Amino acid sequence: MIYLVALLTATSVGLLVLAVTSVPSAQTRTLKRRLEELRAGEASYHELQERRRRQAKRERLETVLEAVGERMGHEGVRREGMRSLLRYAGYRRPNALFVFLAARLILAAGFGAGAFFAAAVFPMTALQRLLLVAFGVLMGWMLPLLYVSRKKKARQRELQKAVPDALDLMVVCVEAGLGLNQALQRVAQEMDRVSPTMGDELMLVTLEIRAGTPRDEALRNLAGRTGLDDIQSLTSMLIQTDRFGTSIAQALRVHAESLRDKRRQLAEEAAAKTSIKMLFPLVFFVFPAIFIVLLGPSVFRFRDLFGGLGH
Repeated sequence: MIYLVALLTATSVGLLVLAVTSVPSAQTRTLKRRLEELRAGEASYHELQERRRRQAKRERLETVLEAVGERMGHEGVRREGMRSLLRYAGYRRPNALFVFLAARLILAAGFGAGAFFAAAVFPMTALQRLLLVAFGVLMGWMLPLLYVSRKKKARQRELQKAVPDALDLMVVCVEAGLGLNQALQRVAQEMDRVSPTMGDELMLVTLEIRAGTPRDEALRNLAGRTGLDDIQSLTSMLIQTDRFGTSIAQALRVHAESLRDKRRQLAEEAAAKTSIKMLFPLVFFVFPAIFIVLLGPSVFRFRDLFGGLGH
């Protein structure tokens, strides 16, 4: 009995000591965790402030570029063509055209000044200096246009590849019982993982519809922002289907099959062009190497043979 009492007493004392020693450690852990949270919050605050400063600098730069671009006299058809080009490339802000024009002007002046200083450093004739400066100005003027055109082609290529997948998802959503607006929203969410550009465009359509824009007008805006014939035909089909009350699921299925056939035909066309495109590398690079490997030893043997006969 005495041993049992002693064992219980020792156990109780040990548990009491363990509890007393664990309380400060738990408080210490809580304090450390709170300090880490405060440090993380301070770091995120500094990051937010830095991002705001960068945003303010960019807005000031855009304001200056917009003021410069507004003074350039691109009116009428050329201005609308540039607006369409920027819209197809993904630049939808109202001041995008003025920033683009100012960037062209500044780059042309900068490249021209660089070419002028390079012509002053290196020995050249007056005509060569003039041509170098003109080339620098032309290069600076054309670089923004080339960049935007390349971005437009890449964006349209991505949208072109994503249209059939988006149509298949839309068919599934409509046949599952969703309305067209809910189907567009769902497809936008799913396509954001595959093609962020297509997801953004479809999400913008849903946001316009939520803001009160009629659905047919929102679909026309989608076709106007992308500039693709496939999306133009898709939006026209959706508008007509909504207007005449026909089955949206059946129309989407037929249109998806036609787009799939078109994609297969484009792939077959690209495969048929491969042989023609491979002709020039073969003629100018592969065949000369083959001729050198095959006929090179024969040339040396004929040279030795006719050289010996001459002696």
